[in-house]
Amino acid sequence: KRGLAEAKADQVPLLGAGVAFFGFLALFPSIIALATLYGFFADPSVIAEQVNSLTALPEQVRQLITDQVENQNQSALGWSAIVSIAIAAFSASGGVNNLMTAINFAYDEEDTQNFIKKRAVALLMTVCAVVFLAIMLALVTAVPPLLNSLLGENPVLRFVLQAARWILLAVLIIVALAILYRVAPQRDAPKMKWVSVGAVVATILWLLASVGFSFYVSNFGNYAATYGVFAGVIVLLFWLWITSYAILLGAELNAEAEKQTARDTTRGPDEPKGQRDAVKADAGPGD
Repeated sequence: KRGLAEAKADQVPLLGAGVAFFGFLALFPSIIALATLYGFFADPSVIAEQVNSLTALPEQVRQLITDQVENQNQSALGWSAIVSIAIAAFSASGGVNNLMTAINFAYDEEDTQNFIKKRAVALLMTVCAVVFLAIMLALVTAVPPLLNSLLGENPVLRFVLQAARWILLAVLIIVALAILYRVAPQRDAPKMKWVSVGAVVATILWLLASVGFSFYVSNFGNYAATYGVFAGVIVLLFWLWITSYAILLGAELNAEAEKQTARDTTRGPDEPKGQRDAVKADAGPGD
């Protein structure tokens, strides 16, 4: 409850809109980097097929992403591909940079890092995110054919393993968000237990909201009549806002949890309040 109140006070919906806009600008360079990286191991066109299978995404979002993937020039892999990945990752790091700024705001931390250091951290996180997405796509791509060949027509076992696969993907998202919450704020890093709750809540909220939004767009939302050719862009922006809001709300919940406890939530030896180099960890419930 306090976390929700703090999110409202920090204008998280407005912050999420800003992050969503810059995330939109960074999305297509990210797709280029992901498609090129994936091309080292498999046919990048598989990405389009797997994106289309993600029914939690609205149809317009799936179409916009798959069109971009299919339009990529699949040239021979080599140094040119590596340079392409580097340029695309640098462009995409702008979105991660803005997300880090918003998470700093959630933790009430001042953004004091110099441009070069902050951009380097954002670039590293972008590269990790692209690799993470490639691994997730590999799981989605490789597991179904493997299950078909190994399990045959055993429906119960197939259902159990399919469910386990999606649970594993959810766990990977939770871990990725926990790392983001730990690394992004410019403060003494919190212990993993103090970023886990927000990561779990953000993941559940994002999954439920994505499925709900997809259902609404598919059955009730007539965006094409209102926005015409821009319908896909509008739906994508709205979905990115949902994603940004869920991530920032998770950060707010983590920050408020740190504020409400007397225990030292930062890594390393325990320090008294006021000496933890973290605004929320140094604050008290009444601050």
